[in-house]
Amino acid sequence: MTALWWTETGPSDAPVVLLLHGGGVGAWMWRGQVAALRDRYRVVTPDLPGHDHSAAMPFPSAAELVEDLAGLLKEVGPAATVVGFSFGAQLTVALAAAHPDLVARAVVISALTEPMSLPGLSAWLVRAAAPLGGQRWFARLQAKALYIDDEMFDDYLRTARSLSATDLVALTRANAAFRVPEAWADFPGQALLLAGGAEPRALVRGMRNLHRSLPGSELEVVAGAGHGLPLQRPAWFTERLLDWLAQGQPRRGTMQDDH
Repeated sequence: MTALWWTETGPSDAPVVLLLHGGGVGAWMWRGQVAALRDRYRVVTPDLPGHDHSAAMPFPSAAELVEDLAGLLKEVGPAATVVGFSFGAQLTVALAAAHPDLVARAVVISALTEPMSLPGLSAWLVRAAAPLGGQRWFARLQAKALYIDDEMFDDYLRTARSLSATDLVALTRANAAFRVPEAWADFPGQALLLAGGAEPRALVRGMRNLHRSLPGSELEVVAGAGHGLPLQRPAWFTERLLDWLAQGQPRRGTMQDDH
């Protein structure tokens, strides 16, 4: 198992909530949610390989990373709720499909599930632009696009500077290559799927298909929101997550949409 950097807070005997960040950010993106969850849950937040405190760990294959996360869940406790955003959402789907014995509930936020056009060209562009990532002016532009506020900017800049071009390209390719595992349709746990109505059509379409392939899941597409619900609308997202966790049983087989 890769020695991922991770932190935990909350009662050691409380239900486990594992928060998986997206590409290019870090565990710090969940700071507000950790503060809201830690009184009632054992909250675990890793930095994925290549990112921030895990920067020294080369980015592995997505399959290897799923097994690393499964090992982490075995260490902190099974029957966890796994919450993932973007690339972390892809990992959440794969982890729930491969290890339903460890994942009781899954919250999937803005997972890309359809092929990305021209992945080779995208990887080339990422590699070419990578040196800009550590420049403060460029990071400011990127942070704005990612809905990262001023309080988190230094965290974002540190993470951008820690992420090598090699790891960034590997992440981009893994993100583009992701396909929904067949076993997702058999996931016996509860699942909440969230997407922004202003996200790319292919992503929203893929999230709807993800919902349809798991009949007991719940989907909500949030009108006007972009790719970054936990960062763009943190108060709304935190309340939505707390409410769903507290319910125990989500509204089964429902879909809410923005049109």
